[in-house]
Amino acid sequence: MGNRLEGKVAIVTGGGRGIGRGEALALAAEGARVVVNDFGGSAAGTGGEQGPADQVVAEIKKLGSDAVANYDNVAQFESGNRMVQQALDAFGRLDIVINNAGILRDKMVFNMSEEEWDIVLGVHLKGHFNLSKHASVVFRQQRGGVFVNTASESGLGNRGQANYAAAKEGIIGLTRTLARDLGGYGVRANAIRPRAATRLVISDEMKAAAQRGGAAGMGLAGLEAFERANPAEAVAPFVVWLCTDAASNVNGRDFLVSGATIGLYSLPEVVAKVDNTDAHMWTLDELDRIIPEKVTAGLKNMWPKKEEKPASA
Repeated sequence: MGNRLEGKVAIVTGGGRGIGRGEALALAAEGARVVVNDFGGSAAGTGGEQGPADQVVAEIKKLGSDAVANYDNVAQFESGNRMVQQALDAFGRLDIVINNAGILRDKMVFNMSEEEWDIVLGVHLKGHFNLSKHASVVFRQQRGGVFVNTASESGLGNRGQANYAAAKEGIIGLTRTLARDLGGYGVRANAIRPRAATRLVISDEMKAAAQRGGAAGMGLAGLEAFERANPAEAVAPFVVWLCTDAASNVNGRDFLVSGATIGLYSLPEVVAKVDNTDAHMWTLDELDRIIPEKVTAGLKNMWPKKEEKPASA
């Protein structure tokens, strides 16, 4: 047991398995008391059981800290209020919120249903809002608190994940705005883009594909190497660090976090531009001439070529 977070109280959503489990245990190992939220559903968000959250609570108590289980579905607005109130009732305060819960419903956009879009946005993006909104009331009143939100490299654009990518990059925008809205009250908010071998990333279907030489050409050996290099629990130390006083000057940023790498992403900026100095409306003839020369010159096409056969998933 360490003491970097002694006296602090945290909520971890999706804390029963994978990255969330590692975060909950790591927070507890530094002295925090934890509300372990986990709906206990499948990777697709179906079903639900209390076992995962209960098991992590038991593990935390074995460490010598304290924890309570919560089984709410983060996609429901009132679940955020219930989690915050549970922390206050059980431990008398709230200092840290780790928004981690997530699901997948991968499809190419032309095959994606409205329900597959809505449920992923509901769990990820709305789920982050639901807890953050209620926790922010407490943080503002006490003039202090920490959010660590879970985005993804997929937010930069990933084939077959229009719903997931949109939700995850929305979380980046939410994080930056939390930092702006609450920074003056002593609250900070940051996001991580974890690279980890979780059940959402390494599915049984992917393992079967890897055995056949598929899984994006990785093969079974490559998949196993990825799992060894990026265990889910490897994300937790940096998340805990973001919650400590050592990170008191870090706010509104997003980080790549894996077993081997921690990286800070740059903030978006205009990298090339042309100014209309006399304030007239651009003509298409002008744009035909100026944009390729001044703005898009040298761009490389990162997308599949037109003749490439699209996936049907």
